[in-house]
Amino acid sequence: MLIKVEQDLFRVLEVSHVTPGNLRGFVRVKLRNIRNGAMSDQKLRSDDTLDRASLEEREMQYLYQDGDDFYFMDTTSFEQTHITREALGDSVNYMKPEMMIQVEFYGEEPVGIELPPQVDLKVVDTAPGIKGATASNQVKPATLETGLVVSVPPFVNPGDTIKINTETGEYLSRA
Repeated sequence: MLIKVEQDLFRVLEVSHVTPGNLRGFVRVKLRNIRNGAMSDQKLRSDDTLDRASLEEREMQYLYQDGDDFYFMDTTSFEQTHITREALGDSVNYMKPEMMIQVEFYGEEPVGIELPPQVDLKVVDTAPGIKGATASNQVKPATLETGLVVSVPPFVNPGDTIKINTETGEYLSRA
């Protein structure tokens, strides 16, 4: 969720309800400023009001990375826009060129992306597979084409394409 506090936009990262003894309960919120990346914690009481920022989503194609900027193209108007690594956060580990992604805009400013629930990524490096191994509690680390390291079953080999859950970062299956 994106909220507006004064003139700044904040993405809500964590929310927890606290009831300390015989005092009134409050909500502790962990926020990240969209524009400068600063993290902050706030305590909100029941009479505090927040404005939810309305976002517009547009389907865009991820083109390339240039330093800390990631470039996207609107497939209808062919306009290009860039989003910084800080605004994208961990989402950069699941993006590969020519991928279609929902980009969130506040007015004309891109503020983040919404990834599909799962992506297919190629395994670049991992320990060699064990012949006859089946899915069990044994796992090994594997480096994917985007640089993400995930735990995979022993039968996954370099060059295999696997499905990854973008919310948890876990291995789902071979593609």
